[in-house]
Amino acid sequence: MTQNNTSNIQVPQVDDRPLWDVIFAIYGYPALLLAHRLKIFPLLAENARTLPEICGALNIQQRPAEAILTTATALGFLSLKEERYHLTAVTETYLLETSPNYFGFFWDMMIDNYQVSSIAGLEKAVLTDSPQAYGGGDIFKSHEEQIELLRRFTAGMHSISITSALVWPTIMDFSGHRVMLDIGGGSGAHSIGAALRLPNLQQALILDFSQVCEVAEEYIAQYNLQDRVKTHAGNIWQDHWPAADLHFFSNMYHDWLPDKCHFLTAKSFSSLDSGGRIVIHEMLYNDEKSGPFTSAAYSMIMMGWTEGRQYSGQELTSMLDEIGFEDIQIHKAFGYHSIVTGLKP
Repeated sequence: MTQNNTSNIQVPQVDDRPLWDVIFAIYGYPALLLAHRLKIFPLLAENARTLPEICGALNIQQRPAEAILTTATALGFLSLKEERYHLTAVTETYLLETSPNYFGFFWDMMIDNYQVSSIAGLEKAVLTDSPQAYGGGDIFKSHEEQIELLRRFTAGMHSISITSALVWPTIMDFSGHRVMLDIGGGSGAHSIGAALRLPNLQQALILDFSQVCEVAEEYIAQYNLQDRVKTHAGNIWQDHWPAADLHFFSNMYHDWLPDKCHFLTAKSFSSLDSGGRIVIHEMLYNDEKSGPFTSAAYSMIMMGWTEGRQYSGQELTSMLDEIGFEDIQIHKAFGYHSIVTGLKP
């Protein structure tokens, strides 16, 4: 047997933490989903508890409980004071179902469809260049046919949208617009946010499939906005869009490849009168497509769920410019989201 020459082995100039970070992400971050599934957060909302008290309340052993709780604490979702675990502000804001900013329905959707984000599921999505959610195919067609899938998906989308929906209307002047069309608006979270934040907005219309509109009307009623937020059932690709001077797309462009995004942009331009505005709300790549990690990871989510991908601000700016929009601007919105907006001359 030939011996390897080890005389030139040296300590690498970079350490191996990035490689460990990948492994730790696979095992560590799901601990938060398990804490959510085990209802640790609402338990601690009642009062702070020690590790043995949590184990007793949830009927789980100390070893797994400690691993989950330590992970949640390390990631800032819990704090540990005098041996008692407490909720942090981010958990109180986003992971208690009593909160208007509740994010948990989206976590539920990720748990229910975890096979999509498995290595095998993502490998199949990459090798076939096709989504794998619900067994593959068009998730939107599946929602049309199965109302329970639609309800769970809509709840998930609402939970990740309602907070940012309250922010984007405040980051630039939308006071001149009177009617907003929320294209593919789902639960209507962004229409609700616009109605709450834009007093001059007379009406917001949610354009989506009839089954989605029925669900959206339940959300509208929860906010008592039936007079200012309405639904309009239709097919965004085939049907005429109702009149509006503000077109809004949230997490819509990333569902599709550029040819369909160009179609939506052109349809928006032709539907708007002069002075009408388009707003695209997305997590953006940087212009060099070297990051950020969050947008790249979101593109991997799209690999599993849709035919689409994330776009850079430059790509969306070019798309709007090619169609004829002017005064194109990019603004940071809430969290990882931004808006790209332009006016029809």
